[in-house]
Amino acid sequence: MSATSGIAASPELTAAFADAVASRNVRFLKISIQNETLVIDATLPPSSTLENDLNDLQPLLDDNIPAYVLARLDDPPTSWLAAHYVPDTAKVRDKMLYASTRNVVTKTLGATLFVDTIFATSKQDLTPAGYAAHKRHLAAPKPMSEREKEIANIKAAEREAGGTPYNASGPRQSPFGSGVGLKWSSDVETAVRSLADATEDSLVTITIDPSTETLVLGEAGTTSVDALGSKVPSSNPSFSFFSWSDAGPERRIVFIYSCPSGSPVKHRMLYSSGSSSVYQSAKSLLPPLLLAPRKVETSEPSELSAPFLRTELGQSNEPSRVGTPNSAGLGGAAFARPRGPPKRR
Repeated sequence: MSATSGIAASPELTAAFADAVASRNVRFLKISIQNETLVIDATLPPSSTLENDLNDLQPLLDDNIPAYVLARLDDPPTSWLAAHYVPDTAKVRDKMLYASTRNVVTKTLGATLFVDTIFATSKQDLTPAGYAAHKRHLAAPKPMSEREKEIANIKAAEREAGGTPYNASGPRQSPFGSGVGLKWSSDVETAVRSLADATEDSLVTITIDPSTETLVLGEAGTTSVDALGSKVPSSNPSFSFFSWSDAGPERRIVFIYSCPSGSPVKHRMLYSSGSSSVYQSAKSLLPPLLLAPRKVETSEPSELSAPFLRTELGQSNEPSRVGTPNSAGLGGAAFARPRGPPKRR
């Protein structure tokens, strides 16, 4: 049977519940279905706390017959708990009847009064221990999806950094600020400037000291493009400036932002927020047009190679992973309009 089969609350039930709400001298109301009607079966006054009073409820429950039990809470006493008691040993027809009618009880008596629900399949579920277990279940952390876990990790990193809380619906803000505050140590600035005078392929790698948000020099020296993948750190994020003689008609300095996928969330956020500011600051340190106009980003330093760099810099017919289309001036093929369907005769 469904809730629309004619089962409704009796006038005696609605009147008794209204009196219980007003007088506050009722702890439990037991409700049963008799002759296709919801009727009041028994009531119990409060004698102690709700958990202790559950011991008095046990004699009113049958091992094999379902029932609805409405229980007044201690705090606030104006709120109620609805317990749907359907024993596993009950008849199938009774199980279906009580399951399909349970919403009628709360809707008829006032849904806003009921702030909690218990689905009990045995009398033990309505004991002090069973109610305590129910409250522990409500207080326990809810299962999270992978996306929710990622957001939780980000929030934890923000709390650790003392930054702005994550707001999924608002504009994206980095807990580390805009990245403009990254400090350039003198040796990093000198190493980057020296790339302007390099006559051989040369590499400068840079990391960030999280405690001071200062750029720290990692490696500086001549490096061939074939060895580039082994020179860039493979386990932690980094910034690199690579002076490459084969970057086009003339030598260019390529900015590389590497962020291995296994890096800690806090470090990934720090480097991501600082990437643009480091690139823009390097423009002021180097002669005009020497810095390549595109940044190269990778999560696998081992993939850094001449073909990979050409693709990311837009100098290859292969599509760039950043989604920037090739123009005709860079050697890309012109777009060919597809033929339409053949004409019918």
